[in-house]
Amino acid sequence: MKSRTSVMVSIVLAMLVASIDSTIMNTTMPIIADELGRFDLYAWSFASYMITTTILSPVAGRLSDIFGRKKVFASGIILFLIGSLLCGISGNMVQLVIFRAIQGIGAGFMMPFPAIIAGDLFPIEKRGKIQALFSAMWGISAIIAPMLGAFFVEYMTWRWIFFINLPVCAIAFITLMPYKEDYQPKGASVDYIGAILFGAGITFLLLVTIVKENQLLYSLLGIVLIAVFYFYERKQESPIVPLSMFKNRTISWININGFIGTAALFGTSSFIPLFLQDISGLSVFLSGVVLLGMSAGWMAAAVPAGKWIIQYGYRKLLVVGNFLLFISGLLLWILDESYSFWYVLLIMTIQGLAFGLLSTVGVIGCQQLVGEHEKGISTSFFMFCRNMGTAIGVTIMGALLAGGTDFMAGMHHLFLFGFVGSFFAVITSFFIENNDPANVYRAKG
Repeated sequence: MKSRTSVMVSIVLAMLVASIDSTIMNTTMPIIADELGRFDLYAWSFASYMITTTILSPVAGRLSDIFGRKKVFASGIILFLIGSLLCGISGNMVQLVIFRAIQGIGAGFMMPFPAIIAGDLFPIEKRGKIQALFSAMWGISAIIAPMLGAFFVEYMTWRWIFFINLPVCAIAFITLMPYKEDYQPKGASVDYIGAILFGAGITFLLLVTIVKENQLLYSLLGIVLIAVFYFYERKQESPIVPLSMFKNRTISWININGFIGTAALFGTSSFIPLFLQDISGLSVFLSGVVLLGMSAGWMAAAVPAGKWIIQYGYRKLLVVGNFLLFISGLLLWILDESYSFWYVLLIMTIQGLAFGLLSTVGVIGCQQLVGEHEKGISTSFFMFCRNMGTAIGVTIMGALLAGGTDFMAGMHHLFLFGFVGSFFAVITSFFIENNDPANVYRAKG
């Protein structure tokens, strides 16, 4: 019991610092760029972290299947600590971009493990509560990150946005040490070539969401490398991404559905505060408070989701979750200047209910419907699909907003994209097999 409590403290702390560092620079980066120079590298201070985190998450999941959860997770904490230290002592923007990439590698190695280790430690009916706790960390980080950044810049130095991670990571590492995992890793060789092909292909695809030049070239290179990766992996005895798990139709459609749903509407949380500030005239504080509706809805759906899976199975819950997502998309589509703060809060609460259900059921499904030695990669690949969907969705939304004849027209196009995408998410949810709840409970629970 002490071991379980200790590892829970470790993964919550690690998740908190990793999630804070994905947003804390939003308010402080202008000051950092002013001091370090090279404003042309401004976007890359975010991109280097995002790209390495996204790419390394599924790789870390697979490595944990081979070497064990504790070793890989501990490596992630150490890398994140080192990256944070280096970021804090950066002397120029080039160094900061490189060190942010190291930090992102550490974050990528940490991010999947709350869900993976929870899958090892807790039965299905309790896992929803644990996932809700992890979701709360994201909600907390979204609130405190801007305040922390502003505090350090005003009263200390921007470098403390990175130095503050050092003691937290140290505590996370120390509390991880007593953990004795029950999972017995399956010894196998590491598919380094597959990992390189996968990483390079996804990097080029993500570059399309960041840079404005050579987008077609990057897209083609990314697609070609992913195609090469696919055919290479089919011949490997120990692939970095076991393609055999996608023979399970439920696993395949859960991942496809997760990608489409997040691409459609997860990015709206980045634009709703902007809408409320520019159109409704709300303060920065109130426009951020509306996002608490999403966090509250997320936790409300995530807590009982584990018990609901036993009772109803995966398909029914995913259909309901996608239908809620569709409703939020419809309400956003008809949103205009006349609607109030409370209307938007309602939309974000419904959207939170949808994503709380979809995320929790998706994670548990990807854990329960694969073999014990594929649980890590299956869980982390689902999270990877959601991250890719978010990155692509936000990019499309940003382009639609910028391409509008005026701000409101751009927002309307953005919301229309989300509404149409949520419709396709509903359609794909019906392709998920209707698993017998009794079998779901028995399967490796």
